[in-house]
Amino acid sequence: MSRNKKYQTNQRGKGTTLAGQADRHVLYEKAVQCVEAEIDMVDETFQSIRGRTAQILREDFCGTANTSCEWVRRRDNNQAYAVDLDKKVIRWGEKHNISKLSDDAAGRIHLLNDDVLTVDIPPVDIVLAMNFSYQIFKTRTQLRNYFSQVYTALVDDGVFFLDAFGGYETYREMEEETEHDDFTYVWDQSRYHPVTGDILCHIHFTFPDGSKINRAFTYDWRLWTLPELQELLTQAGFARTQVYWEGTDRKSGEGNGVYTPTKSGEADAAWICYLSAEK
Repeated sequence: MSRNKKYQTNQRGKGTTLAGQADRHVLYEKAVQCVEAEIDMVDETFQSIRGRTAQILREDFCGTANTSCEWVRRRDNNQAYAVDLDKKVIRWGEKHNISKLSDDAAGRIHLLNDDVLTVDIPPVDIVLAMNFSYQIFKTRTQLRNYFSQVYTALVDDGVFFLDAFGGYETYREMEEETEHDDFTYVWDQSRYHPVTGDILCHIHFTFPDGSKINRAFTYDWRLWTLPELQELLTQAGFARTQVYWEGTDRKSGEGNGVYTPTKSGEADAAWICYLSAEK
């Protein structure tokens, strides 16, 4: 995922506040990612689509390579290629995530400080582009070129997985707070341009002592719609695309974490879904 290299904490003395002691990458992994559920979804869906078990995965915009670590933990023959342009965040993942794996598992992750548009690796079963990071490509030509590169990178029966978000609240300039045990995650939709589709978002973290990490991460994206994504995937050569929509828990009215294929979805205020594209 694209990372903002300039972020601010509002503490007066570094290390004297909770914000000063916090690591933004640790906070991000806690607040944003659930790699276990993500890998469950792509692993089971690939098996369902192709009738075999995937072995080799490429994680684009990998950031701290958290997802790749989960992939190699699943099976002793799983391999992962983790690709990101940001050398600093890759090194962070190497130090804090990959170092915690067994020697065997760590040896099956290949960290690549490279461009997803030009990276050259052996064909893989699965390519992932999660956390909406592909939205850094703001024109149809750029995004179609990326999808074409992914198509070429897959084995003959490979599958590309990505996620998307939308809903009528997505077009609002607003902040949404989510409480965690020892911090608050703030998703800030700072600016949206309806003519271009450009959206500027930030992630902030606030703490019980009143300190804050402001703009821990910044994302300058184009907000792509599901029809546009499916059309561009088809133009890039993929034979079939599928959208997976989250079900609703009857008691809470919230999402239940179960994603099933759909042709329609629901006009929710805010939604997140998965897509698959089959070679």
